[in-house]
Amino acid sequence: MVKQTIQIYARIKPTKKNAAVYSVNNEQPPSGALELVVPKDMADGFVNNKRECFDFRFQKVFDQASKQEEIFEHIAKPVADSVLSGYNGTIFAYGQTGSGKTFTITGGAERYSDRGIIPRTLSYLYECFTQDSSTMYSTHVSYLEIYNEMGYDLLDSRHEASRLEDLPKVMIMEDTEQNIHLRNLSLQQSANEEEALNLLFLGDTNRMIAETPMNQASTRSHCIFTVHLCRREPGSATLRRSKLHLVDLAGSDRASKTGLNGQLLTEAKYINLSLHYLEQVIIALSERNRCHIPYRNSMLTSVLRDSLGGNCKTTMIATLAIDQRNLYESISTCRFAQRVAIIKNEAMLNEELDPALLIARLKQEVQCLKEELTMLTGEERDDQLTVEEMNKLEESVKAFVDDPDPGVTMTLGPDMRKIHHCFRLLKTMILGNRSGKCSNHDIQETAAAAAIPEEKDIHEHQTTEDVNKLKELLQQRDHEISVLVKILKKEKKRANDATMQLARISDVQNTAKTDAKPGNDDPASTGPVQYTTRAGPQLSIGKQEAFESFVADHEDHHVIEDNKSLLKQRSAEAKKLGEQLHEAKQKINEFKKQLEVRRRQRAAYGVIGNHKDVGVEVDPVEENLREHIEQEKKIYKSTACHLKALRTEIEHLQLLLERAKVKLHKDFQKWWNEEASNVQESKDEARGHTKIPHGASPSSSPGTPDFETLLPKPAWSNTLQEEPAADFSSSPEWKALSKSSLSPSSIPRTGDKQTDADILAFIRARQNLLNRAGSLQN
Repeated sequence: MVKQTIQIYARIKPTKKNAAVYSVNNEQPPSGALELVVPKDMADGFVNNKRECFDFRFQKVFDQASKQEEIFEHIAKPVADSVLSGYNGTIFAYGQTGSGKTFTITGGAERYSDRGIIPRTLSYLYECFTQDSSTMYSTHVSYLEIYNEMGYDLLDSRHEASRLEDLPKVMIMEDTEQNIHLRNLSLQQSANEEEALNLLFLGDTNRMIAETPMNQASTRSHCIFTVHLCRREPGSATLRRSKLHLVDLAGSDRASKTGLNGQLLTEAKYINLSLHYLEQVIIALSERNRCHIPYRNSMLTSVLRDSLGGNCKTTMIATLAIDQRNLYESISTCRFAQRVAIIKNEAMLNEELDPALLIARLKQEVQCLKEELTMLTGEERDDQLTVEEMNKLEESVKAFVDDPDPGVTMTLGPDMRKIHHCFRLLKTMILGNRSGKCSNHDIQETAAAAAIPEEKDIHEHQTTEDVNKLKELLQQRDHEISVLVKILKKEKKRANDATMQLARISDVQNTAKTDAKPGNDDPASTGPVQYTTRAGPQLSIGKQEAFESFVADHEDHHVIEDNKSLLKQRSAEAKKLGEQLHEAKQKINEFKKQLEVRRRQRAAYGVIGNHKDVGVEVDPVEENLREHIEQEKKIYKSTACHLKALRTEIEHLQLLLERAKVKLHKDFQKWWNEEASNVQESKDEARGHTKIPHGASPSSSPGTPDFETLLPKPAWSNTLQEEPAADFSSSPEWKALSKSSLSPSSIPRTGDKQTDADILAFIRARQNLLNRAGSLQN
């Protein structure tokens, strides 16, 4: 534990205006003196008892000619060194608006030499990481902005913030031990200096900046840039975690002096209020008898609880604007710094045990205790000794017996199996010496007899492992078969749905009933007769047959078949690549597990044996595992790229097939409608040449048999009404009708226009197909 007061420094901003009278004295280290002179105002009269000279003490006072590098060397570098050692550190700048706080902490953008404390500290930390190769470091960065008493995460990568309100809000949480936790504040890992500077640039881009009468680019919020550092030495079970707060406070403004209004006035109120609460905390810490510190009054004081009177090494930079207009604000800043210098912090080294190494060490300790317990209780293990172990024990027993030294011992460990086996060997040797027939052959036979059940157990164990592997393989194959069956069922359902949809579209017909008056001998005689007509589904079989013939002769038929075969081939290739991808992924996971186990074993061995060089030496097993992982990753990437390209090709082929199917169906429907229209025109022409007798049915003509006389009623009405799905085209009458060359005027009528048009279209299409087949045969 290190007890020390907060270190305070002063920096004077260069100015071209009329500067006030001041003097700087740094000749008495380790402290520097600053004297400010306030000239008398003649308007107050000759008798004026106002104080003219103000003296303040700092660790060092940086005059107007001081450079950024000098600021870093004297202020930030010692704090960074303590953070590398494992202590928490804080550097914050305090002063009025326009006094140079942001320039000191962050820096300017015009010249490289204008870099501030944050980029120089990051560069210094990563340079130390590179030089200290014997220690492993991990770094995380967070950037918090407190604007109008609300916290915002400036490094949130999930949001593209165009306004400050778009950033996630940070909430303060406190545990039972009064430790502060910031909810929704992201920790971004930075592996090198470039990544850390990119995060700093991202946070500065999202900061709240506005123009005020005192400063053209005034930061209207408090910003806390935090570097979280974790340090671990190879072979050591302890970790050192530390954090460095780099704080840029917002500047205080006097509303009466600056003339702020609107949003700027609201911001100034919140800024002055939070700085007021900060001053209250500092006053309470400076009082010895004060038992309550009002940290919870504002978010700023809650976040900086450790930095103010806690576990931290804190440094303050008081930025001063030395001109006559801002002289009293500079005096107020110096007084605030003098109160801060009274606060004492107790910085402790933040060490903790590595959980992974601690678990490995405890597991090994448990194993040693189990062996001791087994030795004390005399419990035997279930598994038997191997042949190699028995040969080694035989050699140890022979060496023990042949050694002439009576004080020699034989170490067997807490394994009762080895102890019993050595006793058996000694007994065999003693009995053999008594009978004079003891030889190495007898000992080997005894060992072989003892090894028979052991070999049997080993064989049974191997058989059990093989059976388990075969069961796992069988379960995997069953799973693959179930997946394929599901895929086939889905494809079959899609095919059935497409067929039913095609049938519904092509076979939509209307059922009509016509009342007619048939004549006996006299056409004038009337009688109620009802004609029976075929329903729409009764023509589906013939239209389906015409569709199949149309598809077979279509110009795109061969292209569709080629695309189907190619799609099937590509699907098989994609399945094979998917299996290869899964296998490569399993291998990578297995190698990673082996590598992790190997690292933990070496780390645990280093912790127990206190071997400091375990992490430095190159392990050939780890190198071999890394090479295997890289090879499998290359295979995985190449296979994934190939599979992605193959998937694109499969989707393209499926799209082509869908388009070809739609085009085929449209062509068939167009052809069918053309045939129906041709037949309808022929029928109209025939009706124009034929006179219909008065009172006769319009669907019948003289000398033409009715539809019922050509096809008997039982086959049309009774049977088809009970079984609408019967194949009407297979009847002998229909075959005779389809084979004969009928004119449109000789076609039987049903009385319904749509039904007659469909019948004539089908007969016309059937006749065209028969003519085409006859021409091919000739």
